[in-house]
Amino acid sequence: MYRRILISALMALVCLTLASCFKDEAPNTECDILEAWVGDEFASHFLQKNDMRIADVPSGEQQLMFTVKHLEELPPMAIHFQITPGATIVPENGSLQDFSKGPVTYTVTSEDGQWHRTYQVLFQEMTHPSNEYDFEYFELNDKEKYYVWYEMMNGSRSDIWATGNEGYNIARPNAAADEYPSTYDSNGYEGNCVKLTTCSTGSWGKTFKKPIAAGNLFFGKFNSKYALTNTLMCTEMGIPFTKKPLKVTGYYKYKPGDVFTDKDFKEVPSRIDEASIYSVLYLNHDSEGNSIVLHGDDVLSSQMIVRKAQVASLPPTDVWTQFEMVYEGNASIDEQLLEHRGYSLALVFSSSKTGDTFEGAVGSTLYIDKVKLVFDE
Repeated sequence: MYRRILISALMALVCLTLASCFKDEAPNTECDILEAWVGDEFASHFLQKNDMRIADVPSGEQQLMFTVKHLEELPPMAIHFQITPGATIVPENGSLQDFSKGPVTYTVTSEDGQWHRTYQVLFQEMTHPSNEYDFEYFELNDKEKYYVWYEMMNGSRSDIWATGNEGYNIARPNAAADEYPSTYDSNGYEGNCVKLTTCSTGSWGKTFKKPIAAGNLFFGKFNSKYALTNTLMCTEMGIPFTKKPLKVTGYYKYKPGDVFTDKDFKEVPSRIDEASIYSVLYLNHDSEGNSIVLHGDDVLSSQMIVRKAQVASLPPTDVWTQFEMVYEGNASIDEQLLEHRGYSLALVFSSSKTGDTFEGAVGSTLYIDKVKLVFDE
């Protein structure tokens, strides 16, 4: 009898202990929007279904933008969000909001109530892409850590450019803005220009076998959530385009770093670093309508690519030198699909050609200015 009572008492104690553990579990401190979408009842305002959803929102993103046919005809819209577990969002998830007069600010508060993030959600009318880029529009990010670039199209801001600066911030959070891989220089071909430099990631990089970070600038977004696991997935290449590209021209200066190293940061005396400039036009959805985004691992090899352009060689030079690359490819392009944003264009600049695999030379520097896209009218 005593043995049974003892066992029962012990079991009760275990249950109470477990209950206490569950009860005392710390509330979630995260406060992110993970995904956003518009309900199907508003489908008539969009060109295609892909435009109605923003999936896998990058962790550093603060602006979510939907593209519609006509902004002036936009009724109050209901945006649905997937947010981090336990978090709350204001205005209410799925509530009708008027976006016709500008962005609406949403605030996500963590489960523990101690943290919050604000997002601007806005709608823009579909516009034809700009074809000239002077890199005069840039600013420090919201935390004033590093520079970001954008374009002004028809009086509205368009965040078409991305860099790996957000990833570098993980490795060197105390670096000054001008010490990041992607920054600006006031001595451009005309006015300001982009300055891309391959940088050491310090002790963090040696620990995680990511010893360098190439300076880069590209059409698309950077998703830092893959920075420690699969860095090639961080770069989400391309933006929807409605014109057929023929060629890209621009001006550059380039100086390779002194010592080329491999992914283990070992010197490779026989190699000299090279810069890289390339572009691809690709189908941004598959045959079943699923959204497609190219990343660092398939941006030059995907079966979805219909046109490709690449600068064969960028010899070192300390004077502004013109480059040109022509799009090649025999795959047919559906004109109606193109008009309805069914293709995306990726345009990429990098200070180290193999920087995506952490091979290159610290100090390699590529300057870019006055880039022009030529379209088939």
